[in-house]
Amino acid sequence: MSERLADNIVEIIRSERLGHGDALASSRDLARRFGVTTPTVREALRRLEATGVVEFRHGSGTYVGPGIGRRLMANPHLPRSTRASVLELVEARLVLEPAVAAAAANVRMAEAVRELESAASNALHPPEESLRRSVHFHVALAAASGNTLLREAVEALLQVRAHDQVEIRHRYNDRARDHAEHLEILDAVRDGDAAAAERLTRTHLVAIREAVLAADFPAEDDRDSPATSAAPATPVTSATLKEGTQQ
Repeated sequence: MSERLADNIVEIIRSERLGHGDALASSRDLARRFGVTTPTVREALRRLEATGVVEFRHGSGTYVGPGIGRRLMANPHLPRSTRASVLELVEARLVLEPAVAAAAANVRMAEAVRELESAASNALHPPEESLRRSVHFHVALAAASGNTLLREAVEALLQVRAHDQVEIRHRYNDRARDHAEHLEILDAVRDGDAAAAERLTRTHLVAIREAVLAADFPAEDDRDSPATSAAPATPVTSATLKEGTQQ
């Protein structure tokens, strides 16, 4: 019953067009609406909290969470991050994001570029604080391409592997350098220079990979993992991206 009720609560959120941060009705009101007990509603809400669809605020109530529009969900019980898992995330980003940056430079959605300008300063914040900021720079970069699916793909990748992303931010810990590289990518997008946007994004991610490879991790139990010795991912160019969108 709690699973069905969770689905019904999601339908309420969508039908009422509620977004991240909007308040939900109280557990008591939801219980009356669906003719169930309040504990059953709370169990359904806990299910939704686990996937980020709702969030509880102590003394305030229940609100729509950041996961309401997510297609991919993070596993809250993932093992701790290792060098191999962090490198896996960097390699995945290397395949996807340079081509996304080129697409952003070609399209340059005006509102998304303004959001990208705002997000560029995220690099100056500590790793944990950066996760609480509204828009990740590379998500905003994907949004500037005008392709909703690309934005969702980058956003899902970073959210599903949020712990590994925090490790990246800890290892690539030169905030001024990170910020400067983001500004260079931003300038290339604003100038409509797809080749520069692609090259700068790849260079930025390669530098991150090198920092991860050089960093100490608490337990080097992943030294024999294929991810630590794998060859760099084959670059995806803007031409490849265009071909993919035509198929």
